[in-house]
Amino acid sequence: MKQTAIFPGRYVQSADALRQLGDELTRLGERTLIVAGNTAAGTIIPALIDSWGSRFEVAVESFGGECSDAEIERLTEIARSTSRDVVVAMGGGKVIDTAKAVGHGAGARVAIAPTIASTDAPTSAVSVIYTEQGAFSRYLFLPHNPDLVLVDTTVIARAPVRFLVAGVGDALATWFEADACRQAFAENQCGGLGTLAAFNLARLCYDTILEFGVAAKMSCEQNVVTPALSHVVEANTLLSGLGFESGGLASAHSIHNGLTRLEGAHDYYHGEKVAIGVLAGLFLADRPTELIDEVYDFCESVGLPTTLADVGVVDPSEEELQLVAEGACAAGETIHHEPSPVSVDAVVAALKTADSIGRRRCDQT
Repeated sequence: MKQTAIFPGRYVQSADALRQLGDELTRLGERTLIVAGNTAAGTIIPALIDSWGSRFEVAVESFGGECSDAEIERLTEIARSTSRDVVVAMGGGKVIDTAKAVGHGAGARVAIAPTIASTDAPTSAVSVIYTEQGAFSRYLFLPHNPDLVLVDTTVIARAPVRFLVAGVGDALATWFEADACRQAFAENQCGGLGTLAAFNLARLCYDTILEFGVAAKMSCEQNVVTPALSHVVEANTLLSGLGFESGGLASAHSIHNGLTRLEGAHDYYHGEKVAIGVLAGLFLADRPTELIDEVYDFCESVGLPTTLADVGVVDPSEEELQLVAEGACAAGETIHHEPSPVSVDAVVAALKTADSIGRRRCDQT
């Protein structure tokens, strides 16, 4: 029985942590390529580069908008042709996944400086690849985790609160999916069974967002850093990242992948669609009513989606639900890590039930 766990090389989190980024990057190399999201390129990077002086050479490339094979190839060619030895991601989840793939392709060290806490992408050795139209394509498993993850909670607190809440949705799945893998003796994302550390970090992730989620959201609404915000940023980023990768994925992320087949869902964030996957997974796995109520209560308290309409899937047809379920149940999908057998029909039923309960609860408020 092989147990496996993997971790990023170094994790730094604090208010104003970006002030330390230059010192951290000098540990990694001398010729840096920053893959930048729109916010970072326009408001953060220019001042940072000025503060670094001539300590190392820096080039900046704006992210093209989708973590696709074409975008990865474009940026990898730039990194190779200019002999970059460090690739830095500064932006959201798709920027981060792209930069991780570029660093691998260019043989460079990788540093992640997220500007939002919307996913657990920063710490992991996997990139989620999409088509240029935004539909899920495949997972790209990388040989090692990022060398550095640096999280500035001041930047996170100033970002739109919807990003933080979406990250909570992604983190919400961590314990449920790791627990499914534990019960089924299913492989985690690094090719072994989960460790005690991974499963306990996954549970800590769940407990942390339930305890501090509402206060963290309120802090973000006020653009201030509080202990609650810091706890939830750590849960969204580090605990969820370690928990999903070394604990394992199951139904929630597969249902997310199925939802990306519907054009109406493309305008919604990864964690928002994962939250729907969590709710459907509760019924797929026959979870107890008390736990189901707890999760719905929590989603409503922080503003996570509880109905299909909340992620752009309004009055879906049988054919649309079938399409989602077929995507979720495709060969190789992590839904097959669930401890009980799954089927397309079972996923359709779970989606209908989760949506119906979500709508009924909305009508009662």
